[in-house]
Amino acid sequence: MQPKIWMNGRLTKWEDAKIHVLSHVVHYGSSVFEGIRCYRTKKGSAILFLKEHVRRLYDSAKIYRMDIPFTQLELREAIVETVMASGLEACYIRPIAFRGEGALGVNPLKSKVEVAVAVWEWGSYLGEDAIEKGVDMRIASWRRIAPNTMPASAKAGGNYLNSSLIKMEAVLDGYSEGIALDMNGLVAEGSGENIFLARDGVIYTPMSAQSLLPGITRNAVIKLAKSLGYEVRETLINRESLYLADEVFATGTAAEITPVRSIDHYKIGTGERGEITKALQDAFYDIVKNGNDKFGWLTFLPEAKTQPSGARKEAVKA
Repeated sequence: MQPKIWMNGRLTKWEDAKIHVLSHVVHYGSSVFEGIRCYRTKKGSAILFLKEHVRRLYDSAKIYRMDIPFTQLELREAIVETVMASGLEACYIRPIAFRGEGALGVNPLKSKVEVAVAVWEWGSYLGEDAIEKGVDMRIASWRRIAPNTMPASAKAGGNYLNSSLIKMEAVLDGYSEGIALDMNGLVAEGSGENIFLARDGVIYTPMSAQSLLPGITRNAVIKLAKSLGYEVRETLINRESLYLADEVFATGTAAEITPVRSIDHYKIGTGERGEITKALQDAFYDIVKNGNDKFGWLTFLPEAKTQPSGARKEAVKA
């Protein structure tokens, strides 16, 4: 059985969660969304970065003048409810707000805003061996959108047409992923991941103003790296710096922390997962697998069988 989908305020069967073919989002990509993970830790199931993801969803909606008809707290409660109703101890979570029926045409303001939350099982995004052995990437021929064309800091559906071109090109050419450059030819991000490199013990990553999505996992990795004593510099990075790096790794909700073993057939470092990448992975997985969370990033789910009244609300308020 497929998990239920929360849609516009109530749980509904997977097969009944439908929209009209003339919904604005179908024609113009007018949606904002998030990708969130729920992990099965040794201390119980927990959603990672719940508050941070929901806040970014509302930030994206604000940029696109989209009024979500639920509060952030209500949506966090809906996410917890949907995960618990699924019976899954670990899952990927997709909250989305989109323009539905109302009027077709470029102006979306007369189309109602609909909201849904779906969950499903999803393993390693870039392959089961990727976390340890790394992946092969290429520099994409498609560049990221210029800062004054579309808001890259909004996680909007239409933006991901660019990501799809980058991803398809990479996969069809035999790579796991593509890395896009910005309008100035400097490193921006992957199709769905932020990019880091390490050289001589210092970690570098592109600046958030370079037409990239300021990833929530990216921010967490920066904090983890600093807590481990590493220096992190957000700066301009040229293409050849990737080839000359000691280590390169990609971060994201789906990708987690994935080492990159080659780019454009240039071997990165030794061609194996580097020391810094492994240290960051170990710190990250201590949180999401063992539940040792000193940062307050996890929202633990109440036990379904012993759940007291109001437990779901307390879980998301904490």
